[in-house]
Amino acid sequence: MSVYEKLQALNITLPAVAAPAAAYVMYAQSGNTVYLSGHLSKKDGKIWVGQLGKDITTDEAKLAARGIAVDLIATLQAACGGDLKRVKRVVKLMSLVNSTPDFTEQHLVTNGASELIGEVFGEQGKHARSAFGVAQLPLGACVEIEMIAEIA
Repeated sequence: MSVYEKLQALNITLPAVAAPAAAYVMYAQSGNTVYLSGHLSKKDGKIWVGQLGKDITTDEAKLAARGIAVDLIATLQAACGGDLKRVKRVVKLMSLVNSTPDFTEQHLVTNGASELIGEVFGEQGKHARSAFGVAQLPLGACVEIEMIAEIA
């Protein structure tokens, strides 16, 4: 099954690529490696605000991370000139989770993105990963994730 068939089977329509909110670009390519800027969690088209361990649950933030993965795939598609079949490998995800000092389930939150990337890209979606707890994120977002991928 192709990447596009998997997206369709999962009922996922890729959104338009977001515009940068500051002095950066949404992706940069060096050779065959594409670096995607951090994407913030959104709910109903607005930044999904919250802090894990305080006012948002692990399951809610896992959904936020899954939503970020959809946005990352859309940006990756743009980086591939509109053709996700050019993706050779998702190399790494880095996840930042807005957390209280005692919250320790950042890895479970990040699974929301990792699991979707695996579903969509199969073997090429198996990636290295880091998940960090941070004191705050831009605009109060609950999760931010960036991606590195190799393309043809």
